[in-house]
Amino acid sequence: MKAISPVIATVIIVAVAIAISIAVALWLTGLTSTFTGVEKLEIINAHATYDSQNNQWSVEIIVKNTGTKQATIEHVYVNDNEISFNIDKNPINTGETAKITLSLSGSGYDHGVTVSIVVVTGSGGHYPVTITLP
Repeated sequence: MKAISPVIATVIIVAVAIAISIAVALWLTGLTSTFTGVEKLEIINAHATYDSQNNQWSVEIIVKNTGTKQATIEHVYVNDNEISFNIDKNPINTGETAKITLSLSGSGYDHGVTVSIVVVTGSGGHYPVTITLP
């Protein structure tokens, strides 16, 4: 029986080492991208309309997820007070838009009043918008 030459053995060992290092690098890249996703919402549009029958304001906010991971809307604050909201899809996938609907009633919400709205996500992101009630 003949053994393989030292040169061929070295080439095989180097090839195996390179293949293993490429596999490990690809694995680490996939792991890193999983844990370093970025959540980012962009407020596309916000407007209010008055419903005189119910004596309340209806506010619609259109948000777009421009980040690299899903965004989940957890809270909405109007003038620092948490209020209930409706959303057409939650969580919002990357590249998708969603419509948030709020109902404002009571004193303090009159024509010409500016309200501060903050949308808060599950990751702790705060996305403010200010609108003036027409």
